[in-house]
Amino acid sequence: MKTNGPKFYGERLISESEIECFPNPSPGRDYEISIELPEFTCQCPFSGYPDFAVIRLLYQPCEKVLELKSIKLYINSFRSIKISHEEVANKILDDLVLAAKPTWMKLEADFNPRGNVHTVIRVSHGLK
Repeated sequence: MKTNGPKFYGERLISESEIECFPNPSPGRDYEISIELPEFTCQCPFSGYPDFAVIRLLYQPCEKVLELKSIKLYINSFRSIKISHEEVANKILDDLVLAAKPTWMKLEADFNPRGNVHTVIRVSHGLK
């Protein structure tokens, strides 16, 4: 039995994940894709406590469309990373834009309140 690395198949899939795309099936039509990821988690870089958020993504694809399972695995990779709300929202947007090269993309990270503070980070790329 291996003692190093992920024990469970889900951990292995998450650790090996890459953002994947496929060709846009309607490149001549302007349309929007909306994706909601309601179980995002990361860790506070100051306290180590878990942070929970809903990630909402809205974008107009150009030549490529984001593949949903790969996004799910990518998002799950943040669960044990210590990162601020602001940094993680910008990192996710940057990584998704790099992979898909959309016409425009907007991301909202709506963090659960903690200590009576509710934070929503909105970042965007391109013009709608």
